[in-house]
Amino acid sequence: MITVYALLSEKYGFIYVGMTANLERRLKEHNSGKSLYTKRFKPWKVIYKEAQPDLKAARQREKYLKSGVGKEFLKSLVP
Repeated sequence: MITVYALLSEKYGFIYVGMTANLERRLKEHNSGKSLYTKRFKPWKVIYKEAQPDLKAARQREKYLKSGVGKEFLKSLVP
């Protein structure tokens, strides 16, 4: 199983979309600054996640969530 996820930067309101086999570990990496792209926007919290059966399906869903329609969906989840 691959998890597609969306994170919200609690400080800047920026949304990041990614995929991983271990969401808990990946969130810790984002919040500890191990990810070069996301370290300047920390702290992060998970606002959306969904399991996909394989890498191909996960990549398709990730691409959708990064599209304009997908971003609007994710923004609607933020209070």
